Amino acid sequence: MGIKIEEVTGPRLERISLHSHIRGLGIRDGKVQFIADGFVGQTEAREAAYYITKLIKAGRFGGKGVLLVGPPGTGKTALAIGIARELGLDTPFVQLSGAEVFSLEVKKTEFLTRALRRSIGIRIREIRKVYEGVVKKIDYRYGKHPYNPYAQIPVSATITLRTKSEEKTLRVPAEITQQLVEYNVDVGDVIWIDEETGRVFVQGKTEEEGAETYDIYVRRKIDVPSGPVYKDKEIVRNFTLHDLDVINARQQGLMSMLLFGISGEEKEIPLEVRKSVDEFVQKTINEGKGELIPGVLFIDDAHMLDIETWAFLSRAMESELMPILILATNRGFTKIRGTDIESPHGIPLDMLDRLIIIKTRSYSREEIREILKIRAKEEKVEMEDKVLDYLADIGVENSLRYAVQLLAPSYIRAKELGKNKITIEDVEAVRKLFISVKESVEYIKEQEKLFLR
Repeated sequence: MGIKIEEVTGPRLERISLHSHIRGLGIRDGKVQFIADGFVGQTEAREAAYYITKLIKAGRFGGKGVLLVGPPGTGKTALAIGIARELGLDTPFVQLSGAEVFSLEVKKTEFLTRALRRSIGIRIREIRKVYEGVVKKIDYRYGKHPYNPYAQIPVSATITLRTKSEEKTLRVPAEITQQLVEYNVDVGDVIWIDEETGRVFVQGKTEEEGAETYDIYVRRKIDVPSGPVYKDKEIVRNFTLHDLDVINARQQGLMSMLLFGISGEEKEIPLEVRKSVDEFVQKTINEGKGELIPGVLFIDDAHMLDIETWAFLSRAMESELMPILILATNRGFTKIRGTDIESPHGIPLDMLDRLIIIKTRSYSREEIREILKIRAKEEKVEMEDKVLDYLADIGVENSLRYAVQLLAPSYIRAKELGKNKITIEDVEAVRKLFISVKESVEYIKEQEKLFLR
């Protein structure tokens, strides 16, 4: 099977999320630190998660899953992210809610299959013959447009590439020329051209070769490459199995039309496509050209899954290509969705037997205070200690999440009033605008006659 793979890169969107401060599990020399890697407290749960990461790395976690149980706002999602961080920065991490499985666009099994395959990565290493260097000179030759006699298009180019060791001038055809124009390649750009496919990759820019210099560069600044212009280059690319499924399906001609439709609407990916991808992955690994990167599939609100999805996941856990499955729930005894059977956490007992269960507990006032301090630093919010104490009291009285939610609007109010730090007055003003769950319940009771039933 020939699967042609292309790597698509783009600008990264960075934003502050609820768990962007989590860097790992906070383990140092095998010991759990009370405050580390964005975590505060939950030492027993983090120690249990640490042992799970050791089992995963040792290859002794096949056929099992993890279940995180605890009240709302006790760090279950943070714990799942911490496990993924401990496994490595390249570890694929897919997060979804149990309610998302019930999509109207695709079947439940198809949705879960895609989630599972997005959670498994493969790192492919290839040795390619390439021309690499900094552009010293580039000239385009233009010809008539085949469909518009009044327009010209670039039909070929002459490009001079230089490294620290040598210089080489190349004449390239229209296919490569069009890429050079599309990527706006200019003098001073460091590029490499794949000899086999003709793909052009722009690595960055150097200030040498007489190119214009700027204070701000769109492309990153790099040094002139060393060695010869024509060389063997190891190319490392990361994909998920779902990426390969889609790429392979789009290359199937008629199969692609059936899969994505004329309108481009995505349908169910055929079993034959996934089977051919699995064969390609196994062949690549057996030949030493790639390595599998098992990731983490985290399903929050697991009690929302029904009996059919539990049966599917139970069977999938026996597969060789299976990511680490982590489930989380804040429910006690409840009915298994799709049945009249009541079970702990709404999970069938045969599935519970396959899961290693970790409990989380409610935070103390001191732990809430430390978490708020970490979140304030993450969101670049400044406040005095007395304000931090006041927010910690709010967290104890209501919930940690509510106290965290007050940080950003309080800081915006302070800035609008010309202050650099949050005051208690700012927090009190914001509390009147955004009420807690407890206050919402009290409001409903007061206005019960006015609410619709």
